[in-house]
Amino acid sequence: MLRISLLVTVLIALAASVTACSPLVLVNGITPTDTYIAAANRQYGDDPRQTLDVYQPRSSSRTQATSDGYPVVVFFYGGTWTSGTRGDYKFIGEALASNGILTIVADYRLYPQVRYPDFLTDCARAVAWAQRAAPGYGGNVKRLYVMGHSSGAYNAAMLALDARWLTAAGIAPSELAGWIGLAGPYDFLPMTNVDAQPVFNHPDYPAGSQPIDHVSKAAPRAFLGAAATDTVVNPERNTQQLAEKLRAAGVPITLRIYPRPNHFTLIGAFAWPLRSLAPVVEDVVAFVRGGDTAR
Repeated sequence: MLRISLLVTVLIALAASVTACSPLVLVNGITPTDTYIAAANRQYGDDPRQTLDVYQPRSSSRTQATSDGYPVVVFFYGGTWTSGTRGDYKFIGEALASNGILTIVADYRLYPQVRYPDFLTDCARAVAWAQRAAPGYGGNVKRLYVMGHSSGAYNAAMLALDARWLTAAGIAPSELAGWIGLAGPYDFLPMTNVDAQPVFNHPDYPAGSQPIDHVSKAAPRAFLGAAATDTVVNPERNTQQLAEKLRAAGVPITLRIYPRPNHFTLIGAFAWPLRSLAPVVEDVVAFVRGGDTAR
């Protein structure tokens, strides 16, 4: 018991001290591997960054697909649009796959290789790949979700709220069963983060780049989660304000503000040793499963 407590303490300290894009080698090293079947290095485009990994639930009483297949979640990680790699997020794939969700973790091109909006084009293409390929892994494309953390939540929000990106990839936001944003920036101009400023051509910001400006009654149902004391992305301005605007438009919204985690440990709570920080896994899984009755 002491060893487990010590491990949890070390992991919390690690997650609290690193940036969202740092390799979580320790977390992934103790992540179970017997709960999913991996299909790695699937290409959705020609660039090396246009690659994704698939986590297919391994059949069990807890993960058994319904007669029409597993729900599907496409996850985009954070990293200020400047860093990150899908291999750091094996613990996300495992957490969702072990709960019966076919999970796809996608890379996308980053600054300085690209600027806004090219990474959104990549994310939309990854979702289009998932829509085509998911049935081959037991997934049900009528239960398709996009999900992200931090800048990855921005990506997910833009795909769900601004029809330009998915439409260009051959699908539409109306084909999403919903979307999930964790600690996302949805209203952040003028930018104060110097790392992100060149991504959006500061100070000449492109028109239409803010998710909050694209809210309409046509938006898919949403799950928005944030850490109450997040000092990286302000939860009141971003998560709570977007939730209010979605509600006003008549969009079904689930809002969770968690008191214990910070910006980084909010996503870290998907790793089993950190799950006591917040019931974020349970809440996301319940939201995804609830889509069967919401549609």
